[in-house]
Amino acid sequence: MIRFSWLQFRAQAAVVAGALALLAVAAAVLIHRDDGSVRTWLGLLVIVTPGLIGAFWGAPLVASEFEDGTFRLAWTQSVTRRRWMAVKLVVVGLASMAAAGLLSLVVTWWASPLDRGNQFATFDQRDIAPIGYAAFAFTLGVLAGALIRRTRPAMFVTLAVFITVRLAELTWLRPRLLQPVLLNLALNPGSTGYGQAGTLSVLFGSPTLMPNPPDLPNTWITSTRIVNAHGEGLTTRVLDGACPSINRGRGGGGLGHTKAPQAVVNALQDCVAKIGTTYHEALAYQPASHYWPLQWYELAIFLGAALVLAAACLSRIRRA
Repeated sequence: MIRFSWLQFRAQAAVVAGALALLAVAAAVLIHRDDGSVRTWLGLLVIVTPGLIGAFWGAPLVASEFEDGTFRLAWTQSVTRRRWMAVKLVVVGLASMAAAGLLSLVVTWWASPLDRGNQFATFDQRDIAPIGYAAFAFTLGVLAGALIRRTRPAMFVTLAVFITVRLAELTWLRPRLLQPVLLNLALNPGSTGYGQAGTLSVLFGSPTLMPNPPDLPNTWITSTRIVNAHGEGLTTRVLDGACPSINRGRGGGGLGHTKAPQAVVNALQDCVAKIGTTYHEALAYQPASHYWPLQWYELAIFLGAALVLAAACLSRIRRA
């Protein structure tokens, strides 16, 4: 059964192996080029590859059997349904992990001179985390195909769910995996701006003081807040009372810092100095020493999720 599964999959594996070999050669040729666009495209390739594996390798694995009617033949042989599914999951799943891992290895090697001092900016495009993403996406695709029984809808659902999970992991889970380092800084009138950050803040919030984060090489700043000695955040009411002359233009402004006209620069700096007597900048960040623990944690989390999905696939195929 293992040999048969590999024979069915070898054409796809050969295409991917050839593409990885060409990429490795291209990376060796471009190793000394400090090209930001090449780095961006290679990073994007690593990011999208797990999702594509789930959609094009995982989703059709069972869904195509139902669509073509070949499941009737495949599951009436001497091999049981669960063994058939288990072997498929192992063979194609390991190939998926190997493809993502080798791609990440090549890109990590090529980009290592450019990543120095800024590892966290490309965290999910480097090293071992993409292996976990690929395992999760593949088993997600297989389960979607087993439940939906149609290839194209299963591919769409796989991509949608995978993207949703990755965004939730990036914005909610990863910052909480390890306790961040906390740093308190005095507000600097010369570098503190005024505006809004984030779409939700623009839609539902009000402009506020926005301190520039300090230069901390090879760290990941997870949050920046203005708080008082009791840890209470700067409110609109407090800012209104201390700085009534600032034109915050409710509902106006844009994302990030807004450039104030010279006529109001002094007023802004005076406001920051006044607020700074009772408030300070509270910074939370992940230091460079947390990079590899976070990589291992993410790999373990997504591999664990992949095992759960694989168990669900085996359970589903038994009742199909």
